[in-house]
Amino acid sequence: MSTIRAFGAPQAQAGQPSQPNEFDFRRIERALENRKRYRYVSPILLRTANGYRIQSPCCSRNIDPDGGVVDIALLLFDDRSRNWRLLRKEHTSGVWEFARAFDRLAELLDYLNEDPERRFWQ
Repeated sequence: MSTIRAFGAPQAQAGQPSQPNEFDFRRIERALENRKRYRYVSPILLRTANGYRIQSPCCSRNIDPDGGVVDIALLLFDDRSRNWRLLRKEHTSGVWEFARAFDRLAELLDYLNEDPERRFWQ
């Protein structure tokens, strides 16, 4: 079974944006254990401004022929609209692209773990 390596800054203090926070960080870690694709690699979960970034070794060699660590997804929370935005990395241009918005983190994680269009776990 794969494990998830976690890196990043500690939980935000009072008066700061609601994300990232330790509770959701742990929820994401647990949820990634249930992904459908690339279950044999260990994703890396990072805290970012207003959310989280997921990276993973590129075992398929589709993105990185050397099998290096690549960006998988960016999960951003919008404090104003109170929704989550899921972005995917367009590896050819190196730009993050908007994929979908979700009202709840659980819905976003279900979609990301299923990855029905194979846009994240390549």
